[in-house]
Formats: sequence, C-alpha cells, structure tokens
Amino acid sequence: MLILVGASASGKTDIAKILIRDYGFQKMVTTTSRRPRKGEENHVDYHFISKKVFENRIAKDRFLEYVQYNNHYYGTPKKGATKDKVLIVDPEGANSIYDKELPDIVIILLETAEEIRKERMLERGDTLIQIIDRLEKDNAHFDKSQLHHIDFIVNTTEGTQDELAEKINDLYHHVIDQENQMSIFDVLRTDEKNNKERE
Repeated sequence: MLILVGASASGKTDIAKILIRDYGFQKMVTTTSRRPRKGEENHVDYHFISKKVFENRIAKDRFLEYVQYNNHYYGTPKKGATKDKVLIVDPEGANSIYDKELPDIVIILLETAEEIRKERMLERGDTLIQIIDRLEKDNAHFDKSQLHHIDFIVNTTEGTQDELAEKINDLYHHVIDQENQMSIFDVLRTDEKNNKERE
C-alpha cells in the first residue's frame, strides 16, 4: 500500500487522483462515523457507519489506525489494505500502520515550500487567518521528525503533478519489486536448505 503524508495544500489529493487514473492504483476508502455531506457517496468517498458500529469495530481490532476529530471517528479498515491501494493519512496514522509491520507498505512524505502552500490556500478561498493557523499547526505536525519511518521524501514544487505522480509510482515500485525479489530469494534459499537436509 502506498501511503502519502503531506500538509495542507501539498498537492497530495491531486497526486493520488493521478496515480489512480494513470498508474493502476485504487483509492483506499476509509471509514467515518460522521454523516455524509452533500454529494458524498457511501463506499466511494467514505464507508459511513454509526459511532456505535465504529466503536464496536475498534473493540474487534478492525482498523489499521483511527482518530477522533470533532467528535467523529475516522479510520483505515484492515480489510482491503492491499498493495495496489493509495492512502492519504497524517503522521500519526502513518506511524500506526508502520508499527504493525505489514508487508508492501511504502511511506512517502510530500514536502512543499510554505509560500507555495500559502498561495494554493489563497486560491482555494481560505482566509488569511485560516491560512496562518493551518500553516503553524502543519509545520509542527507534518515535520519529518514526527514519522517513525519514511521511505522517500518528495518535494512537490519540483515538477508538475503529472511528473510527481510518475516519480512516486517509480519509487513505490522500486521498493515493492525489491521486496518481492527478496521474498523469492528467501523461498529459493529455504528450498535449497530443505533439499540438502534430505540428502
């Protein structure tokens, strides 16, 4: 599974869309206990469930990670967490998933110059007060020191979003292909050892 971590206006959502459109990734649909907003579709934007059901799934250890925000739960279900999925989470979510030592996980931190992020926030209609508040919070929350593990850091100001998506796809498959080769080597080595023991 490809995990993208990036602050507000780092371009992570648009890059994820390109990875899904052009490179065969699928969106990892997360779960929430909040009600759907206008235009949101169940099992497409989120898996919408009640707070009671969410808490029941927490008790049954059904989530890779979850948080509570504004009195609503948000979480990544274990079911469906396959290597062809792309997931956007914050550092806490990435740490929770990494600490579970799952196979085929690649964590990429997207870094963007603060001035670029500020320009993007202004373009999407955020107020100056909102922008200052978000930048201050994000600068601390999304610092690379907050992550237990990072496979790659990608500067999103260096290239178009299409170029960045291509780069991220290449980096992801570089790691996954290496892991698969190591797995095949381990199997061959085990078979060779077993054959020698039989002789």
